[in-house]
Amino acid sequence: MKNVLVTGGAGFIGSNFVRYLLNTDPKIQVVNLDVLSYAGSLENLRNLSDPERHIFVQGDICDRPFVEALFRQYSIDTVVHFAAETHVDRSILGPAQFIQTNVVGTYTLLDVARTLWLNEKLLGDQPVHFHHVSTDEVFGTLRPEDPPFSEVTPYQPNSPYSASKASSDHLVRAYYHTYGLPVTITNCSNNYGPYQFPEKLVPLMILNAIEGKSLPIYGDGQQIRDWLFVEDHCEAIWRVVTKGKLGETYNVGGNNQPPNLEIVHQICTILDELKPDSPYRPHNQLLKYVTDRPGHDRRYAMNIDKIQAELGWSPKETLATGLLKTVGWYVENKEWVEAIHKQSDYQTWIDKNYATRDKGRG
Repeated sequence: MKNVLVTGGAGFIGSNFVRYLLNTDPKIQVVNLDVLSYAGSLENLRNLSDPERHIFVQGDICDRPFVEALFRQYSIDTVVHFAAETHVDRSILGPAQFIQTNVVGTYTLLDVARTLWLNEKLLGDQPVHFHHVSTDEVFGTLRPEDPPFSEVTPYQPNSPYSASKASSDHLVRAYYHTYGLPVTITNCSNNYGPYQFPEKLVPLMILNAIEGKSLPIYGDGQQIRDWLFVEDHCEAIWRVVTKGKLGETYNVGGNNQPPNLEIVHQICTILDELKPDSPYRPHNQLLKYVTDRPGHDRRYAMNIDKIQAELGWSPKETLATGLLKTVGWYVENKEWVEAIHKQSDYQTWIDKNYATRDKGRG
């Protein structure tokens, strides 16, 4: 693998993956394609370890002529596809963009790869690979007594976001079985870590607590998720790309399933220790319960036996160590936070999403 196209590489997981690649393999050139929507930012790509091997291109994965030209110009032999609309709440308020990016965009990338790699033989007999990054939310929700999601769990998406990702997974699998396109898929659990756009639970709680704002807890806060530190996720993806079996799906998770309320309490405890002079200590006094979102899945849990057994991958970070690193990063990177707030619709969206949810109780 020489020329790796990373789609969505200015977003949270994508930018961390770009850093991982540049630090891991000195022979790889990274071509980073991102449309720079609200959640993608060049701020996420500052101070790369080897910027000479990183080429950033702004563009839309739905623009077929543009994508095709990119494949030709840089002789792309590997695609790692992160580009997606990912926030459930936003998909409830406006699903159209999720269908466009997650379904049409994935189709466009797949069909360009099929046309150039398999039909035109752009790279001759050189090995090629298309890796698709998906989510555990395609499996729906679990009851307390249900076993964790495995790679053979039937799909049952419950939000426009998860439905769009399920659709893209099916397209990737179809291009493998119908056309022989060399593909792999990973379905990951909730990621957290540096550079995450602050609409998501972990950074939202960290930043609100630092600023003394309320910490909105959906419903009773007992929704259960599996939490995966982003650097562990990046390592897992590359392990699948380089060693995984073509046509296979691998679940990636953090091996923990605490309720959301516990996550918020842990964040508050860490902030109490890192910021002993904060006027908002103890930070858990800022908790505020708000109306739950529609169709909120109650529980996710991931079975990661397959990737452990076949590829020898396991998460290195525990939830405690990963959260400590994450909270510390946001505390230390105020400039990044300020830049993201200025260049996005973050505050407008936060006001719109939470304004109607206030239950008025702490």
